[in-house]
Amino acid sequence: MDSKKTAKSSSTTLPFEQFWTWLQRHANCIVRAGTPESVVYDDEDLHWHLAVEDEETLLVQVFRGKRVMAEIFLHPADVAYVQVEQRDEEEFLFELISEDERERVASWQFVLSHGYEDDEEPTGSRGWTH
Repeated sequence: MDSKKTAKSSSTTLPFEQFWTWLQRHANCIVRAGTPESVVYDDEDLHWHLAVEDEETLLVQVFRGKRVMAEIFLHPADVAYVQVEQRDEEEFLFELISEDERERVASWQFVLSHGYEDDEEPTGSRGWTH
């Protein structure tokens, strides 16, 4: 008999606004982010920046020093909800789901080093670091 324990994968959902507010405090915890067409991976000399581009667009940028290495544009009006799933002990998938009458698509995704926690503001202004 195999003595290995299999991790049970369960998913939960969050409203996008709640996720985005939380993600801004946890940008240092992003492992990778992207769309179905492309993915940006974190590295020790990169840092993530989340901002508002305009009334309809949010911006996720990855910097090396002062140089922008990648940008991802999000359209909150297209996000119905965020689905959260633990992949393993150190990987949590957050899929931003867009849907209409015919299909449901994970239009954007973020993988973080920890799961969603309804937390308070950290001490200092730089955000959480894991």
